[in-house]
Amino acid sequence: MSDPDSLQLRREAIDSVASVVVKVGTRVLTDSGGKLDRRRIECLADGLCRIADSGRQTIMVSSGAVGAGMGKLGLNERPSDVGQLQAVAAIGQTDLIQAYEVALAKQGRHAAQVLLTRNDVRRRDGYLHVRNALSRIAEIGAIAVINENDSVAVAELMTTFGDNDRLAAQVAGLMDDCLLVILSDVDGLYDGPPGAPDSIKVSLIRSLDRNVFALAKDRSNSLSKGGMGSKLSAAALATSYGHSVIIGPGRDDAVLEKILQGDDIGTLFLPNKRSLRGRRRWISASAEVEGELLIDEGAVHALRHDGGSLLAIGIHEVLGQFDAGAVVAIKSINGEEVARGLCNYPSRELDRIKGKISDMITGILGHRPYESVVHRDNMTVNP
Repeated sequence: MSDPDSLQLRREAIDSVASVVVKVGTRVLTDSGGKLDRRRIECLADGLCRIADSGRQTIMVSSGAVGAGMGKLGLNERPSDVGQLQAVAAIGQTDLIQAYEVALAKQGRHAAQVLLTRNDVRRRDGYLHVRNALSRIAEIGAIAVINENDSVAVAELMTTFGDNDRLAAQVAGLMDDCLLVILSDVDGLYDGPPGAPDSIKVSLIRSLDRNVFALAKDRSNSLSKGGMGSKLSAAALATSYGHSVIIGPGRDDAVLEKILQGDDIGTLFLPNKRSLRGRRRWISASAEVEGELLIDEGAVHALRHDGGSLLAIGIHEVLGQFDAGAVVAIKSINGEEVARGLCNYPSRELDRIKGKISDMITGILGHRPYESVVHRDNMTVNP
């Protein structure tokens, strides 16, 4: 499904970016037996170096540690035991980064291994430290190869990103003027099941809405956690930051070169016109949510349609214990998340002033440092 403006918009998307984040998944990096495909990594390394040679900061977010470990150990199925899964990832990660280093060294560059967990970007200072480290890696001419630290990240401890598609979007969120490229085992987003004779690839998505998400056709795989639904969620996050996203065919040997020169390959997602910047970008996707505020319908309308801040009078219930400055999820009475933001009051004080007009706060607490509970400037609102 072509769009007459697709090629021009692709060229504009490439020309306007100062950095490119490329994400590649396990399905692309491993062969049918689950072993690491070193030739594929060499092709990707060549493309990464071409991007870096164009003067753009270049970052690879790479899955494949568990798959590489499975191939090295001769395992046919992904382990279900957390401890064994961590061990397999640790063994595979050495193979993975070595393969990137060997391939990049042929082009005169080095691979800089960066392993992350959600804890690394939950705090604002950690978020900034990661961004600074990635900038320094680029300055010395190396290419950062990022993976979730599967050897220590445990879902039960809530330290995982969930999949590397979201991790890639969050890494892109560290950058300004960035293009996110998600390489898949399919050519892009189709208007029907991929592989069906009547399905057509969609070249351009101007706005990610429910109709676009309905096109996702996932399938299970023992080596991989992500699917098209995961990639669309990552694209939605990255486009909210003002970044363009391309989901393209990872098994095309020259995919990155074709993207760099603006060819009609994969599916291009255009950025939101109203994008998140700075602190609000961190609040939206990386910061740890420490509590919840349930708000009434009037407050929901004020946040979504009037551009207002959240006032105490609109709060129905306070869930969790947190200090002033914590990131809270703001939800409707029925549990739908409306927004996230930095809370100006600790939970113990909010319990006392919820449902009250602002003029009453001083009389109840003995002080009123802020009129709003969550100011609009420190809030991200879901559509």
